[in-house]
Amino acid sequence: MHLRTRTARPRAVALAAARDDTFFTALLASVVLLLLLGMLALAAPARADDSEVGCVTTEWKLLGANHQVCVFAFQDPRIPGVSCFISQAKTGGISGSLGLAEDPSNFSVSCSQTGPITIPDKLPAKENVFKESTSVFFKATRVTRLWDKDRNTLVYLAVSRKIIDGSPYNSVSTVPVRP
Repeated sequence: MHLRTRTARPRAVALAAARDDTFFTALLASVVLLLLLGMLALAAPARADDSEVGCVTTEWKLLGANHQVCVFAFQDPRIPGVSCFISQAKTGGISGSLGLAEDPSNFSVSCSQTGPITIPDKLPAKENVFKESTSVFFKATRVTRLWDKDRNTLVYLAVSRKIIDGSPYNSVSTVPVRP
């Protein structure tokens, strides 16, 4: 007895494979797009109540944004009479325009008294007052307020941090609290 087996025709197999490839290509493109959108969301600056004062171009780029140094102003969230200004280097180019570039750890902070200062009774000795993401992958510039009670001075320290390691670069500014 002879069994007849049914074999697919080569053209039908090729069409079915092409349909599967198209489906998986579209699925892969959707996943990549979602990942890129997620990375861009993470790259968005995480600053609380700040305003951009201005930017200065440091290097012109043919494609994408120029390299810049930008200055932002922010208020200390617990001490309304203190304003701080932080300058931060911003990477340009195509990757910088897409939010995928890592900004260098070059920054400076300057704080000053802009109104009456009243120190709250339960002011922590150390508190983060500003944070800006400088990379898609968990790098940020932070400003921490330190309260030097003995000298009656607010100290603002800016550092760059990554999850694994940080940078030794830092900047400090002080605001003496006068009676």
